[in-house]
Amino acid sequence: MIVQGFDPIAAPDARLLILGSMPGVASLEAGQYYAHGRNAFWPIMGQLFEAGPEKPYPERQAILMENGVAVWDVLQFCRREGSLDANIKAEVPNDFAGFFAAHPGIDRILLNGGKAAKSFGKYAAMHAPPSANQIAVPSTSPAYASMSFVRKCELWRAAVLGLAS
Repeated sequence: MIVQGFDPIAAPDARLLILGSMPGVASLEAGQYYAHGRNAFWPIMGQLFEAGPEKPYPERQAILMENGVAVWDVLQFCRREGSLDANIKAEVPNDFAGFFAAHPGIDRILLNGGKAAKSFGKYAAMHAPPSANQIAVPSTSPAYASMSFVRKCELWRAAVLGLAS
């Protein structure tokens, strides 16, 4: 099936860009980033920015934007059955040249999981501001269960605060 991603959550003054690969089935059905109940993304955002899953989605989006955080996916379209990144085929990237031109303050890019990092390197890294640090962070997907939530939080916190590279 052909899958289409979402528009970015981003204010013009964003400094930090968090990139996934492509929304999963639960997210697509809900029309929200990271909507799967076991995805660690929103609980981590709760720890870091008080934008946890207990808040309404529009409020979480606003909190991230107020904190200079943008959220998007590397891919605009792909062919995929189910939600696993391993099933992604026929990738079409988002317009990163346009995004970075509209968001010149991005100085850190967090790549949420291996597929996001690989696809970003293939399609979009050449458009990133030269001064922007690109940091691979552990996937928040429930499919990546070999790392504890506490450890994921520690690594995400270090990346958000600029302590990881």
